[in-house]
Amino acid sequence: MHCVSSKHTVMMVSFCQGALLLSLAAAMAVYADMKVDCGPDFVTLMWTESRPQADTSLLRLGSCFPTSFSAGEAYFYVDLTDCNFRRLVTGDALVYSNDLTYVASADSYNLAFTHPVVCAYERPKDWYAAIYDPVFKTYSLGDLQFNIGLMNDNFSGPAESTRFPLGSIIPIMASVVQETHQPLLLLLEECVAATTPELNPESTMYPIISNKGCLLESVSSRSKFEPRQKSSEIRLSLQTFTFAMGEEVFIHCKLLAWDPNGLDSTKKACHFVEGHGWELLDNLAQSNLCDCCESKCKSRRQRSVASEKRGLVQKAVIGPFTITDVNS
Repeated sequence: MHCVSSKHTVMMVSFCQGALLLSLAAAMAVYADMKVDCGPDFVTLMWTESRPQADTSLLRLGSCFPTSFSAGEAYFYVDLTDCNFRRLVTGDALVYSNDLTYVASADSYNLAFTHPVVCAYERPKDWYAAIYDPVFKTYSLGDLQFNIGLMNDNFSGPAESTRFPLGSIIPIMASVVQETHQPLLLLLEECVAATTPELNPESTMYPIISNKGCLLESVSSRSKFEPRQKSSEIRLSLQTFTFAMGEEVFIHCKLLAWDPNGLDSTKKACHFVEGHGWELLDNLAQSNLCDCCESKCKSRRQRSVASEKRGLVQKAVIGPFTITDVNS
């Protein structure tokens, strides 16, 4: 059921299936139309864009990417427990809020903007806040929760086995849990394979990702970053390799939670695509940030205390798992 259609130059309030929808006007006129439906436990949002130069793939609802998009439209279908929706209990109402943002590239003619999206529901009489609720737990920037692990083929759950035949794909997913006003972008800054759960000077290592986010394995194999579902999550399809075949293998990674608007040659996720070269996962138009993957990636901006506070690095280990010889 369609509830609201609003231009950015107005403010609208209406009820839909017991939900109050608020669409607040942006400070500047934006030539687009937004339609929002608040379901019992989900939200759908359709953004129709009239500016020919606008890239609808750069729209974000909280930490979530569009469910689908075309040249002039972006569609989101998301759960209220996802995408960093914020929940507020006020009297007899449960209010869920988020932000629709447009992340413009540096060379874009279209300015970045933020547009609030709010759904309010009548509070059920038997509803009480859980003492431990991981979905809505509040984290500070210095106390983020990072997760990384081996997944099944479609990334819908954990891996069913820790044995992978040579040449097969190892699905790996990492995420960061945070509840901040501005969503964070998760990057894999470095990953190496080793036969020990802890790295030491004597460890034999096999580089997988290095040079500040360059997926080296993608140059000579089918390894690649998968399209993002959320900015706070990154998925890697890693083709198995001959390193330490038959032995226990651990992958040691540095995870970086970073400002989505602060990508540069040292804050990126790049993989090599045959016939195209190095491509940036999060914005093909900025793939020049990956040019340094063949040399040494250095930031053009001077490092400062202020810029360091825009992100947080966490070391993590995956494994053990075993790569098996298909002929054995």
